[in-house]
Amino acid sequence: MKKPVVTGATGFIGKHLCSLLTAPNVLTRSPENVPSEFGSSACFRWNPQTEAPPGEALSECDAVFHLAGEPVADGRWTKSKKKRILNSRVGGTWNLIAGLRAMDSPPSVLVSASAVGYYGSRHDEELTEEAPAASGFLAEVCQEWEAAALTAEELGVRVVTIRIGLVLGKEGGAMARMLPIFKLGAGGNLGNGKQWMPWIHVKDLARLFVFAAEHDTLSGPVNGSAPNPVRNRDFTRAVGRSVRRPTLFPAPAFALRLAVGEFAEVLLASQRVLPRAAQDAGFEFRYSNIDAALAEL
Repeated sequence: MKKPVVTGATGFIGKHLCSLLTAPNVLTRSPENVPSEFGSSACFRWNPQTEAPPGEALSECDAVFHLAGEPVADGRWTKSKKKRILNSRVGGTWNLIAGLRAMDSPPSVLVSASAVGYYGSRHDEELTEEAPAASGFLAEVCQEWEAAALTAEELGVRVVTIRIGLVLGKEGGAMARMLPIFKLGAGGNLGNGKQWMPWIHVKDLARLFVFAAEHDTLSGPVNGSAPNPVRNRDFTRAVGRSVRRPTLFPAPAFALRLAVGEFAEVLLASQRVLPRAAQDAGFEFRYSNIDAALAEL
């Protein structure tokens, strides 16, 4: 890639992605907050919900990585929160595509984020990229999000949508919230603990985004999760082992629903997601089992 562009660059995943790229153009709401160590060639102010990105940000770019979106796990899913989740992803992607349409020479590839929420809760079913979509708020957001990204194909752009699972990393994501609880010995199963959790180390996820951009054989949905999903109870025990603390305090399903409302269904969903498309294309996970991933953290 000679000139990549990244949206959502200041987020947890975006920071790791930018560390793998050479002088990307960064699209962000707050250019003044972009750290100097990004090594970006230029930062451009962009509100994805209200406008197309500035033309100079996309000029001569050959790859676009689209990560911008309202955090799903922060706060209860009020009516206004759900509207922001939908608009930031679907509306933001439509605005990005409008910017690509205005280009004389669109980029060769768009790698856009999506989520395993596409599949809903499917018990023990193995979920490859061919599995159908579910119904429900998050699944429908993912479907609209991906559909918007795929319209770039009309411009001759190869489109890859990465359906991201639970992202594990030191500086943010789920682990930043969970580790303090587990270190106090207060960690435990969510619900009955039988639900499958599709997880991925943030370093592998950033590498997968770059891999998708560089490998022409990949297009359409790609599951962004490690090849060995685990049940919540096994994940809980693995985290407990990693911090040498007991895991004796489960969070019953009813308590989760009281605490976080509709978002509890995401925490209790069972998704046995397998990254078939990535592995078939030759991607190699550095952190393929949960103990290795947690040891690095």
